[in-house]
Amino acid sequence: MTKHVKGAEALPLNQIIAGDCIDVMNSLPAASVDLIFADPPYNLQLKGDLHRPDNSRVDAVDDHWDQFSSFRAYDEFTAAWLKAARRLLKPNGAIWVIGSYHNIFRVGAALQNEGFWILNDVVWRKSNPMPNFRGKRLTNAHETMIWAGKSEDSKYTFNYEALKALNEGIQMRSDWVLPICNGHERLKDSKGDKAHPTQKPESLLHRVLVGSTNPGDVVLDPFFGTGTTGAVAKMLGREFIGIEREESYRTVAAARIAKVRKFDREALSVSVSKRSEPRVPFGQLVERGMLRPGEELFSMNQRHKAKVRADGTLIGDDVKGSIHQVGAALEGAPSCNGWTYWCFKRDGKTVPIDVLRQQIRAEMREQ
Repeated sequence: MTKHVKGAEALPLNQIIAGDCIDVMNSLPAASVDLIFADPPYNLQLKGDLHRPDNSRVDAVDDHWDQFSSFRAYDEFTAAWLKAARRLLKPNGAIWVIGSYHNIFRVGAALQNEGFWILNDVVWRKSNPMPNFRGKRLTNAHETMIWAGKSEDSKYTFNYEALKALNEGIQMRSDWVLPICNGHERLKDSKGDKAHPTQKPESLLHRVLVGSTNPGDVVLDPFFGTGTTGAVAKMLGREFIGIEREESYRTVAAARIAKVRKFDREALSVSVSKRSEPRVPFGQLVERGMLRPGEELFSMNQRHKAKVRADGTLIGDDVKGSIHQVGAALEGAPSCNGWTYWCFKRDGKTVPIDVLRQQIRAEMREQ
């Protein structure tokens, strides 16, 4: 699965590319990626080892890839990879960047400087955070994600209804309570140690990808690590591209993703807003013979009725017009959703006309 790319002309889909993220991104075709999820180095500025009260050493992030000589060096690195990332995004693409208090404010400013348009900042509140062992500061119980469109005019993907469904029918908020990666999900190396110090939980990526991508979209992760983005993307039927310079992480990620089974097509479907579904004029039901001219429609409350006319309008009680206009007039209301107001009779049963609309929409999706 690991691939070394130089001057690539086509997207290396579902591959882990070895190399520096900036160089690799600059080698890929412009405007070719739908979403970028980035978990860049946090630049933690740790001074010496961190110990618990019993004097045991904490396995903190002290790897060489998280060390920068100065804030200026980190800012230059951030500006360079964000520039390369923005070039890769399609016009309606978007980016998610996650970080801690050490770096996320600097990254946020760099995003705006580069031309990204910030949509939300999301607080990932950890339900089981690591305690503050020194007792000199508040326990760091959250990380911050920034979601941004490529530009102010980007028509970015936002599956509002899907996230609402994930949240038991309540609008998804910008504070997400999810556990950190531990237990069976925490990947280990051959020595039994953590394979990566900042492995993200799959639940976090699941929410991000369900909410801001669609099946078949291309998701790029320039700091791939042990492959959480790739694993979740594969499960959800998205294409992924991972970039990772550390061979040990690539090895773990490749083995992990190879074991992932993609969900079937039916399971990949998510709730969508009715406004985003294909428009079906009422007249199309008449044209296709699903309803006949002269057939009577009845209001759901059974108080009113109207006849279908050949041009897809209705007439009832000296009122004529669209299914919405006639319904509103009969009810003396300022407006009416005719699709949910009117029904017809078949074999003695009352059937909402919206059933016919959904039938046509299902046929359109299958084409």
